[in-house]
Amino acid sequence: MKKTLLSFIAISTTLILSSSLLKAQETDTSKRVFKLGQVNILGTKDSLRANKLNSATINRYNRLTVSNALNLLPGVFMTAVGPRNESAVSVRGFDVRSVPIYLDGVPLYVPYDGYVDLARFNTFNLSEIQVAKGYSSVLYGPNAEGGAINLISRKPVKPFELSAVAGYLSGGYRLNTNIGSNLGKFYYEVSASQLKRNYYPLSSKFTPTKNEDGGHRDNSYNNDVAVSGKVGFTPTASQEYAVGYSYQHGTKGTPVYAGDDAANSLFKSPRYWKWPNWDTQSIYLLSNNRINSTNSIKTRWYYDQFKNNLASYDNALYNTQTKPYAFTSIYNDYTLGSSVIFENTSIKDNSFSLAGHFKQDVHREHNVGEPVRRDADNNFTVGAEDTYHFTSAFKFNAGLSYMNRKSVDAQQYTNGAITNLPANSNSAWNLQGLLQYDLDSTNAVTLSVARKTRFATIKDRYSYKFGTAIPNPNLKAEDALNYDLSYHTSIAGKLSLQASLFYSKINNSIQTVNNVAVDPVTHANQAQVQNVGKAEYYGAEFSAGYAILAQLRVDANYTYLKRKNISSPNIFLTDVPQNKVFGSVQYSPINKLYILASEEYNSKRYSTSYGTVSGAFYLSNVKAHLTLVKGFAIEGGVNNLFDRNYTLVEGFPEEGRNYFANVIFSY
Repeated sequence: MKKTLLSFIAISTTLILSSSLLKAQETDTSKRVFKLGQVNILGTKDSLRANKLNSATINRYNRLTVSNALNLLPGVFMTAVGPRNESAVSVRGFDVRSVPIYLDGVPLYVPYDGYVDLARFNTFNLSEIQVAKGYSSVLYGPNAEGGAINLISRKPVKPFELSAVAGYLSGGYRLNTNIGSNLGKFYYEVSASQLKRNYYPLSSKFTPTKNEDGGHRDNSYNNDVAVSGKVGFTPTASQEYAVGYSYQHGTKGTPVYAGDDAANSLFKSPRYWKWPNWDTQSIYLLSNNRINSTNSIKTRWYYDQFKNNLASYDNALYNTQTKPYAFTSIYNDYTLGSSVIFENTSIKDNSFSLAGHFKQDVHREHNVGEPVRRDADNNFTVGAEDTYHFTSAFKFNAGLSYMNRKSVDAQQYTNGAITNLPANSNSAWNLQGLLQYDLDSTNAVTLSVARKTRFATIKDRYSYKFGTAIPNPNLKAEDALNYDLSYHTSIAGKLSLQASLFYSKINNSIQTVNNVAVDPVTHANQAQVQNVGKAEYYGAEFSAGYAILAQLRVDANYTYLKRKNISSPNIFLTDVPQNKVFGSVQYSPINKLYILASEEYNSKRYSTSYGTVSGAFYLSNVKAHLTLVKGFAIEGGVNNLFDRNYTLVEGFPEEGRNYFANVIFSY
């Protein structure tokens, strides 16, 4: 079976070369995209359309979380932060600190470390996910060194809409509903969901260790409840205003390290962690005012709050906190920000945009029994971009932005007192250009060069990481020079193709270096975040989709990524494989039924900078979907069909064979 699936992928990729991953049902779902939440380059044909996922595609592959959905795309790799039980992605080798996550154009990432646990965010209320790789609009704001990811919510199109799903999955269940209405000048959308698991199953091939006996993965529970909504007002065809609110409450456990790397501090000192709450709350106001036929102003105003509790226990019973490494840590962070964008098309053959962004990130933390310490950064960005139309088919876009990040507060708690750490301030310029040539309505070639930057996060500069790291307040900004050459086409509405070559040169690269010192008290190995010098990432993406018959469709993509640490070859770049392959076959024997089979391959990846490897793996998934009557459907399937034992991070095994079943209603 494995050889058959892999042969299909290889043949499809070789014969077709490249493509946009999924086109089916795109027309219907595009109507529900909340366009006020999009971030696009004015005046260009959407050269990034192959890097979109619509809700139909996400649902077809049963991708419940944002990270699992993004893993469908070429150039995007699913990663994990094993010691924190967090899910993330890498885009062409850049992690989410360099590829920020947005919701309707509003920054979603955590102020302290720039990360966001994408396993805490489900896909149930999304209409579309946009992914910009390397070249992204300066309208996004700061730190988009390697691109940007924008999660776009739904907008209703009918006077009343309702969709709901109730589902079973191994160890838990899912519940979600979306209700909306569009009455012309007014519209609203309300969503509620729960994704709960008491455990996830390990592969039967997993070998028990001292800290994990197999079967149900210990301390792998999670419970995520989300509520969101927005109200929109369009008084005229040239005006739109929307107020949105979202609330996410999560609880989770962190499975204990179950590997055999004796150099890993977790091998000697396992972490017994639970997160009683991982909560976010956001409110935002979006507006679009068209002043006249050639001028408009768009604004975003937002307040985002992040709170969590982390409890570290003495042992696997999770019932006492008496040892020196036991604690309860409390975060109470927030981000306050705004952006104003002016667009103008009055100059002949030009589409011009000017943007200003301000964002204040505030991190407040303390352990129970200790005083609160505060860290804060102010971020200011101004940018401009223009698209010049040589002809209707030949366009040139250029963007320029200036970023400044200033440390407002940096406090630590040592020896019973709060003291100030050294302040830090950085400024950086970003410059980029893109040529786009549309051969015809279905063929386009783009060539882009982008010099982008990101600043070191508060955690990068100041965190002791529970005694396992040494702060580095003098970290410099990292910068990358990204090149991309892409071609995409659609032939006869049946064959979709895409190919990309890319290269990135990174300077002052920010990387965790393991084992730079030993703690004199605990004798644990310590790491430090450093500007380790220069690195380069390069590779290629190929993808293809072909409707062979009305009942049969195949899709495949392949990504090759090579990363080199030029300055320090002995320090390995972690968490991303060199090769990734994804392929699927969808067959509909009758109109109301489809069967979907998919296969994914990841080559090995490094888990530590000193060379610990997480091995290569294959994953096979199958699903069947049956429409009973109009509005009702049932579906079910198996993930990791062959029960393979694999890891994304050494010592943290992923799910073995697991099952799901859903009942779906839509009106």
